[in-house]
Amino acid sequence: MAIPLYVTFRDMRTSPALENFVRTWTLKLEHVYPRISRCNVVIERPHQHKRHGQRVHVRVSLSVPGCDAIVSGDHSLDGAHEDAYVAIRDAFRAARRQLDERVRRRRHDAKRKRGGRGASRASTSRSAIGAALAG
Repeated sequence: MAIPLYVTFRDMRTSPALENFVRTWTLKLEHVYPRISRCNVVIERPHQHKRHGQRVHVRVSLSVPGCDAIVSGDHSLDGAHEDAYVAIRDAFRAARRQLDERVRRRRHDAKRKRGGRGASRASTSRSAIGAALAG
């Protein structure tokens, strides 16, 4: 299923090539976490400095069931972010790390609810300790 994608450019010209690059990264995120319901990407050049370069700021907002993930790719000291492609890549990599962490936490919670190995050992050792103290 295609994720609804909204790309906004601020203080710079719109670019079909950058939009396609964002679309490619959004499809990669869909493979990691298929329950994404919406993706908003804001690409901006907030400061038009001539001497220090024109760094690109990218913000990725993902709507997923339960909560929203907002990743801000603001690397003000990183000179590599004068290239919009690098800034987009880094922001989407950060979003992917957040989604990976969310998937990992959900799997861990599901194991605890099912009574995975860790939970059964803890309850067994508690009952053994209680029996030893009682007897």
